[in-house]
Amino acid sequence: MVRKITAFFLAATLFVSCSTNTITGRSQLKLLPESELQSMAVQQYQQFLSENKVVSASADRDAEMVRRVGQRLSTAVEKYFASKGLQNQLEGYKWEYNLVNNKEANAWCMPGGKIVVYTGLLPYTRNEAALAIVLGHEITHAVFQHGNERMSQQMLQQGLGSALSVALSNKPSTTQNIFLQAFGVGSSLGILKFSRADESEADHYGLIWTALAGYNPQEAIPFWQRMASQSNSARPPEFLSDHPSDSRRINDIKKWMPEAMKYYKPMGK
Repeated sequence: MVRKITAFFLAATLFVSCSTNTITGRSQLKLLPESELQSMAVQQYQQFLSENKVVSASADRDAEMVRRVGQRLSTAVEKYFASKGLQNQLEGYKWEYNLVNNKEANAWCMPGGKIVVYTGLLPYTRNEAALAIVLGHEITHAVFQHGNERMSQQMLQQGLGSALSVALSNKPSTTQNIFLQAFGVGSSLGILKFSRADESEADHYGLIWTALAGYNPQEAIPFWQRMASQSNSARPPEFLSDHPSDSRRINDIKKWMPEAMKYYKPMGK
């Protein structure tokens, strides 16, 4: 009987906590208030920056480029959401963009627009448009609250419930680790951290943000080809993985490209 009651309340919680992404129409499990995740992001972001070597944007061209690309993308995202009457979904966003000295090929965006790019990514991006592809992808994870989905699932699996403050109080280290994993902090782009649906949405709408920011979204294809070629370890078959295969990702990007190109107006034109 206890198990039945527990299962009932768990099912009820999951039902109540499911919401629909107003842009994609996909149902999402989100147990955690976005405002609480943004508050936690501010703390974790500052801690990360204090523990890593941040490259000065005023003294380094690459760091200035990261900031420039980030600003153009965030402006494009805000305009897109406003055009749909959804500007309230970006409430609390205070964008920050930093380059850190780290050899891994990685970038991520926490709730509230807290962005980091690792220097190890730049040999693969090679130009501003490809960097915009990556940041557009990561920004989509944040604004579509994919990390909330991942964190909600992990907290349920760990038996931490759905109250972030309680989880932080009872198991602060575990909760912080779940948060960092949910948003890809410390993992290279080759490490699988989001579901196939999340990754596809990030690829799809990342192209749109890139185009709206004035960067050519077609740079996505050679960039992901470079990322695929740098992977030395064999990947599992797609049906065993949460991540789209390299070939499927590139084929999907080609499929979405005509839509993205409708938004593309080169800078200065």
